[in-house]
Amino acid sequence: MGWRARLGVVLCLAALWAGGLAAADEEGNQDESLESKTLSAEDQVKDHSTGTRVVAGQIFLESGKSDSQSEDEENFHSQEEEKENSLEELNSLEMSNLLNKDLEEAEIQSPVLTAIGGTADGEPCHFPFLFMEKEYAECTADGREDGRLWCATTYDYKKDQKWGFCETEEQSNKRRQMQEAEDVYQTGMKILNESSKKAQKKEAYQYLLKAADMNHTKAMEKVSYALLFGDYLKQNIQSSKELFEKLTEEGSPKGQMALGFLYASGLGVNSSQAKALVYYTFGALGGNLIAHMILGYRYWAGIGVLQSCESALTHYRLVANHVASDISLTGGTVVQRIRLADEVENPGMASGMLEEDLIQYYQFLAEKGDVQAQVGLGQLHLHGGRGVEQNHQRAFEYFNQAANAGNSHAMAFLGKMYSEGSDVVPQSNETALQYFKKAADMGNPVGQSGLGMAYLYGRGVPVNYELALKYFQKAAEQGWVDGQLQLGSMYYNGIGVKRDYKQALKYFNLASQGGHILAFYNLAQMHATGTGVMRSCHTAVELFKNVCERGRWSERLMTAYNSYKDGDSNSAVVQYLLLAEQGYEVAQSNAAFILDQKASIVGENETYPRALLHWNRAASQGYTVARIKLGDYHFYGFGTDVDYETAFIHYRLASEQQHSAQAMFNLGYMHEKGLGIKQDIHLAKRFYDMAAEASPDAQVPVFLALCKLGVIYSLQYVREINIREIFSHIDMDQLLGPEWDLYLMTIIALLLGTIIAYRQRQHQAIPRPAGLRPAVPQQEPPPEHQPPQ
Repeated sequence: MGWRARLGVVLCLAALWAGGLAAADEEGNQDESLESKTLSAEDQVKDHSTGTRVVAGQIFLESGKSDSQSEDEENFHSQEEEKENSLEELNSLEMSNLLNKDLEEAEIQSPVLTAIGGTADGEPCHFPFLFMEKEYAECTADGREDGRLWCATTYDYKKDQKWGFCETEEQSNKRRQMQEAEDVYQTGMKILNESSKKAQKKEAYQYLLKAADMNHTKAMEKVSYALLFGDYLKQNIQSSKELFEKLTEEGSPKGQMALGFLYASGLGVNSSQAKALVYYTFGALGGNLIAHMILGYRYWAGIGVLQSCESALTHYRLVANHVASDISLTGGTVVQRIRLADEVENPGMASGMLEEDLIQYYQFLAEKGDVQAQVGLGQLHLHGGRGVEQNHQRAFEYFNQAANAGNSHAMAFLGKMYSEGSDVVPQSNETALQYFKKAADMGNPVGQSGLGMAYLYGRGVPVNYELALKYFQKAAEQGWVDGQLQLGSMYYNGIGVKRDYKQALKYFNLASQGGHILAFYNLAQMHATGTGVMRSCHTAVELFKNVCERGRWSERLMTAYNSYKDGDSNSAVVQYLLLAEQGYEVAQSNAAFILDQKASIVGENETYPRALLHWNRAASQGYTVARIKLGDYHFYGFGTDVDYETAFIHYRLASEQQHSAQAMFNLGYMHEKGLGIKQDIHLAKRFYDMAAEASPDAQVPVFLALCKLGVIYSLQYVREINIREIFSHIDMDQLLGPEWDLYLMTIIALLLGTIIAYRQRQHQAIPRPAGLRPAVPQQEPPPEHQPPQ
């Protein structure tokens, strides 16, 4: 095999090897929520075995404090690991030797760069060469106004004047064009990252648009997504599709994932789940986390592929590893899950968003010195959410004001901010420790947990596991999630205590109830590996899915919601559709809700079938309204044929699994009418009664339905009996006595007399014109003043 062939094989192997370690480029603004990066191959396949001592948020060396059984397990695992490591080292050494050998041969045998044109056309370049009293080890553009690269063919250019170009004119023009595109791209990104105003962001995208026209890959990725979602550029699905196709040809994982999304949702192309799966797979192989998440959901739900829990676990775990590594111990940002259907049907129900007037009211209270308002606003700005953007500067100011007033909660959060550090607050273990001590002395659980972290990691104090355990226990007893999480980690790792997986599981469960992402992650690892619990792939996937849905891309939920509120339904539905592909149930129901309203981005004949698809996926994840919607669609024939039997099945599922009053009422109606089921008035009444018991809101319609049911039942009863036969069997003499006719005649006479008296009184009454007041009668004059007759 020639050196070129061998070098080609080696480079291909190196590329494949590096591909597993490559990270997709990620940038820190909202639009980069679709950006992704991969973990190292070791992190991707990391599987915490029974004896592992690694939990999210903590990595410890073996302390030797575990029991004998754990020591035996560790010895066994260490032996196995030594074997595996020795094999890996041997393989790595062989690969390294092979690479070094072939690269050395390539360096020896590789052709020397040849000068093009100039005074030494065809002669080899000489490196280094001397020019203007400076040595150059590579081609340079110094000394030329056109920026074209050149080299000297002898050491001393000034002496020999021997030179030539290192590139053709075409190559030079292409290189300068790409450099110009990079400069334009960087200018646009600088404006985009440094500004918060919409007008400036639009200006930034004009720069990116210009760079994309110059075939700059990253700029094309940014612009294509902006065109897809209508972010600061006018929404244009067709233009975004063309850019995605171009990016896919260049091997961009983001372009491949997005093109898969277009084929999956049928936007700008004919829907094809097979093509979507191919592009998603290529995107995932390229390291795109969104593509991994989509594939994880598809394998979990069996969409376009055979259902496979283990395959779903592989994809979800990889994404969850990334999300967990990106989450600080504060628990991450808050994910707003607002359901459009619930907002419309229950306008008075709180959506979790804070009105602008309410925020201003709290700000007014904080300015007036209200400590609770200061702490509340500080927490809102620290974590973001509920319509408030994350702002560490404002959070620090509010906490500082409240801490100066003696609030322990504010002191503890200032300690957290100094402990973690940010652009606003410099990292300082000493300052954090002071705040944590003050808060802990006042019995604050946040301060106790922070002090425990300081002793656990040795931040500003010597490492002391006993004190760390003590403070974590105090914080956990007060229900603080950080204390519960760290206490679980100490029991899991056997740090400061005897290793106890049951205790670890208990505290991880408690922390997960408080919504801590790392608690979900640790529970998922335990269920995935069967550590301390019976291994359950299904439980592990659900927990990993929960972690994945807390990644940075979840910010797109709020962007879509704001687009919908601004009246841009087309932009909102596309964003919800992408999130729906990732498995977000709230995005699936919201996409179906907008499609149900006849979104113009989809053809009129396709809205109901597509809405039906997403209602079905949302219902599969346990959303009651979606299940009822499925029943409605089959009952009325929206997007499918009228099918009362299927409608009845969906209503029954909603009734049995989620105890929905609406579903019970619908089942009562179907039993009453005999639709999809045999008519049964008794069962109809039973379901109506169950609906009234399930929800107070159903009591009035149930009362009306029961009244109607009573009338129907009476008429049906009358139809079924023979009245003549009934009267023939009635013996009036026996029932009312021998003189029953006299009683009857007396009653009739009294009724006639009452009616006649009533009518006479009506005739005597004098009618008065409507709206006039009654005249006041004049008093008669005294008798002595009466005129003579």
